[in-house]
Amino acid sequence: MSPRIAVTEMRRRALIGAALREISDRGTLDVTVAQIASRAGVSSALAHHYFGGKEDLILATMRHLLAEFADGVRERLRQAATPRERLSAIIAGSFGEDQFHQATITAWLTFYAKALSSPGAARLLAIYQRRLHTNLRHALRGLVPAADVDRVAEAMGALIDGVYLREALRGRVVAPEAAIAIVEDYVDCHLARTIDRPEVSA
Repeated sequence: MSPRIAVTEMRRRALIGAALREISDRGTLDVTVAQIASRAGVSSALAHHYFGGKEDLILATMRHLLAEFADGVRERLRQAATPRERLSAIIAGSFGEDQFHQATITAWLTFYAKALSSPGAARLLAIYQRRLHTNLRHALRGLVPAADVDRVAEAMGALIDGVYLREALRGRVVAPEAAIAIVEDYVDCHLARTIDRPEVSA
């Protein structure tokens, strides 16, 4: 990577980080590029040069969080040897320390609200939801009856999102371990009901 490209990437990351902190502190997307640029220590003109406008910067911040989430899940899945371990890897990755903290949780709440009016934000959230659902479906095969896979995957996805939204509305965050335990308890209870059911797929 050339020095010029490295500087560009460093400044883009600084602006994304500043946008995340500004959104978290204000609890709203009603922020300006000037405020974000000031927080990042660059000029508004430079911020516009890298991202065009606030909408582009907000979407870039969402993409950054989604990439971090995907990387965390993939890393944990590489170490999982069984379907049950894969489920736990997905759950743990969903509440990784780089995702499940006050700034990120607050940002996700505002991004969900933005998806109601922004096609770009809605598209990014749809990508996240499809990816999560696909990963959960794959891990659930062989653990629950084939007819239940979609329903259980949907319920787990809703529970994961629900924990984020609840913590955002509370204004305080439980430890990642506590959030993980909520979803793991649901999984354990559901799997316990399938132990003696012969129709569970191989």
